[in-house]
Amino acid sequence: MNFSSSKDLRAAMRRFRDAAGRGRRAAASTFGTALLYGAAAAAAMALTAPRTEAQTRELGASGELLDGIAAVVDEGVVLKSELQERLALVVNNIRQQQAQQPPEQRMQLPPLAVLEEQVLDQLILKEVQLQRADRLGINVSDQMLNQALSNVAQNLGLSLEQLPAALASENIDYAMYREDSRDDLILDQLEQRDVLSRISITPRELEQCLNRTEASQLNELDYNVSHILIGVSNSADTAAVEEARRRVDEIYERLEAGEDFAQLALAYSDAQTALEGGSLGWRKGSQLPTLFADTVIRMEPGEYSDPIQSGSGFHIVKLNEARGAQRVMEDQLRLRHILITPNEILDDDAVRQRLLGIREQILGGDEFGPIARAVSEDTVSAADGGDLGWIGPDSFVPEFEAKLAELEVGELSEPFQTRFGWHIVEITDKRSYDMTEELKRQQCAQQIRANKAEEERELWLRRLRDQAYVDVRL
Repeated sequence: MNFSSSKDLRAAMRRFRDAAGRGRRAAASTFGTALLYGAAAAAAMALTAPRTEAQTRELGASGELLDGIAAVVDEGVVLKSELQERLALVVNNIRQQQAQQPPEQRMQLPPLAVLEEQVLDQLILKEVQLQRADRLGINVSDQMLNQALSNVAQNLGLSLEQLPAALASENIDYAMYREDSRDDLILDQLEQRDVLSRISITPRELEQCLNRTEASQLNELDYNVSHILIGVSNSADTAAVEEARRRVDEIYERLEAGEDFAQLALAYSDAQTALEGGSLGWRKGSQLPTLFADTVIRMEPGEYSDPIQSGSGFHIVKLNEARGAQRVMEDQLRLRHILITPNEILDDDAVRQRLLGIREQILGGDEFGPIARAVSEDTVSAADGGDLGWIGPDSFVPEFEAKLAELEVGELSEPFQTRFGWHIVEITDKRSYDMTEELKRQQCAQQIRANKAEEERELWLRRLRDQAYVDVRL
């Protein structure tokens, strides 16, 4: 294990823990949702810092208990040994942090009784959550846990087999780390179910966030803009306004017919920039006329607007170029698949043979959709005839991605196996898709959800704590 300092391992783990805190994907019961975790699963499977394992109570030679109960929590307990070990870890972490501060910035440790109370409350809350998760049937399989640990090891530049030694170098017991990590993943799933999935985002909240994003974009980008003005005087009567409207509509129609914007501006615009073909030149977004700033930032280079009315008349604005604007293009595939999983009756070989038969049916002319609806065990996509929709890169588990890389559009794969079962898959189409606006909406939704999550999480934990039976025995 070649780390430049003992901080490297902990720092790497902390990065994963922070990513996990921003929201993790709960385990899915169907392939249609579970499959789509690919690269995102590295953050989704992140693990928190280790805890010491709670000791069980044992009898000594005298018949006395070697451990005691710190708190009874519904059907479970928090042991005194667990409390003391966690308290020692917290005190040690605080001291390490203080040692890294300049002497004048170091703070005195809180009284031990205060820290003990806070640590016990955390352990009680964790016990309450784990019991709720157990009642709801939330669990983490060894396979899921191993995948999480593999992701941590990989991002540390290690193999899973090397991770125990790396943890040992930090005096962390691997077995205890595994169980603590399993608890963390269970709690993440519970939080996803009880908190994150119930946070709603109103259209108004999303619109306000997008407006703020666009406002900041105004200051970041440069726009080369031209415009045509058909002027109307302040004293113009209704007839004069209607005549100006008729003229601008006629110019718009000529633009639609393919005539040159600059030539029309030179011939008909009443603006001071008419002799320059209507050009306003390069301007920062914040320096654009307020009248059409909101319109320009939504336009693509080469586009022109519908007529815009103002107190001075009617305008048509054209975006010639934009600097600093980067469109986010994504190569996407449209897929459909059939999933069958082995069971007590059908082993891997039997499932593979069944899919071979289904593949021959489809190649022989039978429709993919009806067969998928009838036999696929991915209930979500089966309802749509096996269609997984348009999917971006790195959306699938590695086994599935590897198979897609071998296929052409319209080609039906041989049966292949992933951790979810056996599949046949077909790429039905490809496209290059502009994700710019969609990503803006996604980022705004994530930002709003994150802003709400902390308060919702605190309210949820308080409700769980209030509803639980807790008997503190210190």
